[in-house]
Amino acid sequence: MLKRENIKLGIAPIAWTEDDMPEWGKENSFLQTISEIALTGYEGTEIGCQFPRNPDILNKEFARRGISAITAWYSSYLTEKPYEVSEKGFIDHMNFLKSIGAKHVVVSDQSHSIQHCSNISISDKYIITSESEWNKLAEGLNRLGKIASDNGMTLIYHHHMTTVVQTTAEIDKLMQLTDPKYVSLLYDTGHLYFSGEDPVEILEKHFDRIKHIHLKNVRPDIMKRCREKKLSFLRSVLEGVFTVPGDEEGCIDYPKIFKILEERNYKGWLVVEAEQNPYIYNPLDYAKMARAYIKEQTGI
Repeated sequence: MLKRENIKLGIAPIAWTEDDMPEWGKENSFLQTISEIALTGYEGTEIGCQFPRNPDILNKEFARRGISAITAWYSSYLTEKPYEVSEKGFIDHMNFLKSIGAKHVVVSDQSHSIQHCSNISISDKYIITSESEWNKLAEGLNRLGKIASDNGMTLIYHHHMTTVVQTTAEIDKLMQLTDPKYVSLLYDTGHLYFSGEDPVEILEKHFDRIKHIHLKNVRPDIMKRCREKKLSFLRSVLEGVFTVPGDEEGCIDYPKIFKILEERNYKGWLVVEAEQNPYIYNPLDYAKMARAYIKEQTGI
């Protein structure tokens, strides 16, 4: 069993309202979402698109429910736009997170990304082929990571489907080129599996860099169909490619992953995250499903 004192269990509100497609779940208000999160027994939430950006409101409403702010996504464009563009936005974002008690700044580089392109197949993602471009990405992340470190924060890089850091080779390359003092890794089981990677291999190889974990499951039959139809990432989400740990339709070997986390004495957040169509997959039901499964598997 995982050590309870080492782990904080949270959830991402993306199941209630889809960040990339906010019309899906627009009826689920900020207050309803965080109330259901607290009701289900989670200790924290990531920041969703329906959440106000007023720290006073967030801190008050989180405190009422006994939950914490975990982090929020930031898109950098380090190889597509001047570094200063990403730095300015990063500092503003970091200061916002700091004001609500978060310690992590999650970054995903969206240069040439097709994540938000609803009509481009997941197989058509941009691939970095030049060392100069890799170095530009790594140097930019190191600079942003130092800013975070100097402010008592940690930059956590999110590998992600349809971005320049998706595959095992791309994750390996980024970890090789970046400074572990300034750039840590977000480990997302669902994005790895959907990409065709081995989540266990990545966990074992890069454990020392992993400072944040997304527990996302995959429905393999739907994944196969999405690949065969050459669907976009957003269309795949609406088809139901992702689900939560504990869903019998999912296929990721969470007992093996939890065992590694126990053996390696992982300390930090475990965050349930499964962007799904909320009109088909009720977010409260799936939050409860995941919470019960994690309790069963880890004792937490």
